[in-house]
Amino acid sequence: MPATRLIQTILETVFKDGGFDRHVNRVKILTGGNGSLTAVMKVEKEDCNRVGALHGAMSALLVDTLSSAALLTHPKCKTPGVSVNLNLSYMKGAVIGQEILINSATEKVGSRLAFLTVEILDKATGDILVKASHTKFIG
Repeated sequence: MPATRLIQTILETVFKDGGFDRHVNRVKILTGGNGSLTAVMKVEKEDCNRVGALHGAMSALLVDTLSSAALLTHPKCKTPGVSVNLNLSYMKGAVIGQEILINSATEKVGSRLAFLTVEILDKATGDILVKASHTKFIG
């Protein structure tokens, strides 16, 4: 199965389980494999805070869920593991109707920890909205 389809299948399974991750069910995987992925999502009202901007918690959920999915395509990793650190820097806001790109990369997979990075970008301009790092315990 191609990596992009594998990632989409993993995410669809997560969404059906009905947990908190279901909130990223509108994400479309564009490319993926070898520990990375690129996805796109249109920001909707339910993703936003009361002033109509992408909520920081939604950004954190995108980082957590999509970096974990990317990690599963890395040849050295067989488990999504558990988060030990999630760090996000919010650089610019996104608003309702805006399309965002989410780029996730696995930087290093060790025997016990995996180190991941994510950027959330404005699809139209390429502006960086969020820069994030994610550390996971995998062993």
